[in-house]
Amino acid sequence: MITLRNISLQRGTKILFNQINITINAGQKVGFIGANGCGKSSLFALLRQQLHQDEGDVELPPHLTIAHVAQETPADSTPAIEYVLDGDQELRDIEADLVAAQQAGDGMREATLHAQFEAIDAYTARTRAAQLLHGLGFTVTEKPVNEFSGGWRMRLNLARALMCRSDLLLLDEPTNHLDLDAVLWFEQWLKRYPGTLLLISHDREFLDNVVENIAHVEQQQINLYTGNYEAFERQRATKLALQQAAYQKQQREVAHIHSFVERFRYKATKAKQAQSRLKALARMENIASAHIDSQFQFSFLAPLKTPNQLIDLDQISIGYTETPILEKVTLRIAAGSRLGLLGPNGAGKSTLIKLLAGQLQHQQGECTLGDGLQIGYFAQHQLEQLCPEETPLQHLQHLDAKATEQSLRDFLGGFGFIGDMALAPVAPFSGGEKARLALALLIWQRPNVLLLDEPTNHLDLEMRHALTLALQDYAGALVIVSHDRHLLRTTTDQLLLVAEGRVKAFEGDLADYRQWLLERRTKQNSAQTPKNRVEKKRLEGQRRTLQNRLKKVEKDLDKLTAEKAAVEALLADPNLYDDKNKVTEYVRQQAVLVEQLEQTEEMWLEITDTLESF
Repeated sequence: MITLRNISLQRGTKILFNQINITINAGQKVGFIGANGCGKSSLFALLRQQLHQDEGDVELPPHLTIAHVAQETPADSTPAIEYVLDGDQELRDIEADLVAAQQAGDGMREATLHAQFEAIDAYTARTRAAQLLHGLGFTVTEKPVNEFSGGWRMRLNLARALMCRSDLLLLDEPTNHLDLDAVLWFEQWLKRYPGTLLLISHDREFLDNVVENIAHVEQQQINLYTGNYEAFERQRATKLALQQAAYQKQQREVAHIHSFVERFRYKATKAKQAQSRLKALARMENIASAHIDSQFQFSFLAPLKTPNQLIDLDQISIGYTETPILEKVTLRIAAGSRLGLLGPNGAGKSTLIKLLAGQLQHQQGECTLGDGLQIGYFAQHQLEQLCPEETPLQHLQHLDAKATEQSLRDFLGGFGFIGDMALAPVAPFSGGEKARLALALLIWQRPNVLLLDEPTNHLDLEMRHALTLALQDYAGALVIVSHDRHLLRTTTDQLLLVAEGRVKAFEGDLADYRQWLLERRTKQNSAQTPKNRVEKKRLEGQRRTLQNRLKKVEKDLDKLTAEKAAVEALLADPNLYDDKNKVTEYVRQQAVLVEQLEQTEEMWLEITDTLESF
């Protein structure tokens, strides 16, 4: 059980929590939601003892193993699978102790450690690590960590956290660097996770499918709701409606009391009544107005031109080398097209988006662009192109020097850049704030084709909701890649499957796509399984041969261990040292036996590893 009792926390001048109380039972799966900057990540830091509360107590069970996703990845040459295996600290500790025991020739200690090794299911650790990497989209497991890009290193950190046999798993927006395929796999993994899960996420469908409680962080408090995100929305809507009704009723009572007081406070016969009502007014609970409207309110400006045919691809081939990633792509994007791109990781979704954006030239085929085409392209690298020393207002003024400052500030206000924030340098902005600014700049340009590549990364639930509503009313053509299924489901009307070098219409919905992925993985696994009896017989023969070799090696190990123990017993006899020749001979025998044991143990490990690969 995790208990936070009367916790208060302040960062700088900002109060994040004020006397919060919350209890989380072992095995619970809780989703933490709330606006960016409300204190969710700071709460996780409290649990990890990276921060300390100003008031109150944090009570954690003794010997609690906590796993979390590191934000930094060492740029070294460690193979990916070894880096992931490092997440199981107990496994690595036993391995190190085994090496030490072997070097010391401590057979009893070795036996104990081998029992511990088996108890933690360490013999399957490498297989489990490989499954984690495969599920998260990795096709190679031996590639050095320093050869992966930043996004892929974050996936490695996630796999490493999942490898840890933890009691408590803290995940802070873990899907930001995942594609839809990996998100679908990850959901199933988290459903099977036996420990306590605390999850910060702004993906409503991910929350719906994983958690059983929602912890809503707002106004320096944490309110715990039973059920998933959909259940939370229903409960909160009811709560806000009741709160609004109570607020309105209270305002009527307040107005009536003020009216009475103003009329009678100076009349002697009514003065006492007026004073008592003033006291009642002071005691009355101050019910805050229900702020149900989001701080984000914006819409796409109507495109200046909307030609009927915007982009026409005919038998296009695209790639970065002579070997194309996609071939024979035929696609027509007309006014009103609303396309969602699906497909396995690395199949070419982002490559297709880059072609449409004009950032990649086609190798073959014909690409026809409509007159008056105005493309708006959003991808994560757009955030890096923001000028750190400039303000949101200055960014917008570069796009439209004729617009008045007030009109630009009104526009930025819809994206949460209110007051001084519109005049603050971009450099210290969070990822979510930079993403909001990049979207604002894109929308101001009034594109008639909108290309969005994972636009919701770093956006909180309120901003995602506002973006969804704006896209639903957008008059231009839309092409989107996203792991946010709610966004895909509510803003697109046609799905395209990018797979196996082709782009084709996907006849089905996102549930059908999940099934398609499962069937694809089954086929891939079947392709790796021997299909004919001859091959199976050959493998069975190899297995039997290895098992027989293993038995022989184990007998040799027992024999060598016994001989070494006998020699060491002789060397332990003080009377032996009167005969220097015997001492020299026994020391030589001991050295030979140690070397033979090491070679035999290496052979045992090699055979065991080979058998595990069958």
